[in-house]
Amino acid sequence: MKLVIAIVHDDDVQPLLEDLTSKEFRVTKLATTGGFLRAGNTTLLIGVDDERLDQVIEIVKNNCESREQITTSPAPVTGTAGVFVPYPIEVKVGGATIFVVDIEKYIKL
Repeated sequence: MKLVIAIVHDDDVQPLLEDLTSKEFRVTKLATTGGFLRAGNTTLLIGVDDERLDQVIEIVKNNCESREQITTSPAPVTGTAGVFVPYPIEVKVGGATIFVVDIEKYIKL
């Protein structure tokens, strides 16, 4: 058994959840925040049998497309002596980051 941890853009999560649940995968949804853009994203925890792992990954790929977005540069973490002027930058958003972890034991009560 595997645990799939998928971090996806908030805009992609609803169709992804519908696709996963329609194929009878059990999913836990966590609201999370990205570090660079400090934007909302969603982390999904999906327990899956080894033989269905590729199917889950394919579903995530089909529902989470990356795209370009214009945003302002994030403010620096450390304080500055001068004035910070944000400037527009083009960044890639969407897509998914997927981690697959072996599960030693699975207990459902």
